[in-house]
Amino acid sequence: QVQLVESGGGLVQPGGSLRLSCAASGSMFNIAAMGWYRRAPGKQRELVAEIISGGSTNYADSVKGRFTISRDNAKNTVYLQMNSLKPEDTAVYYCYAYLIPTNYWGQGTQVTVSS
Repeated sequence: QVQLVESGGGLVQPGGSLRLSCAASGSMFNIAAMGWYRRAPGKQRELVAEIISGGSTNYADSVKGRFTISRDNAKNTVYLQMNSLKPEDTAVYYCYAYLIPTNYWGQGTQVTVSS
């Protein structure tokens, strides 16, 4: 079993920054990828960013150049640095970890971008 605990969400003004953290605990053997999805009200869940076990990263087109995903292997923690935030980034952000063959999910953290 794997447990994921997110932190760092909150309310921020447009143009501001937030950093989300996702701390993983439990059996982390054979982890293939970790990352973040988000779900905005009335919209489908979408992949925001992910980091694959070899270190490569993928980003949604809407966040490229603004968001950066990183990983601290020693702490089993993944970070999402979000800069130049826009109102359309408002959503619940969910951390996930893919340990073959199972996806694990965090409880979600709310990010609200509003003036």
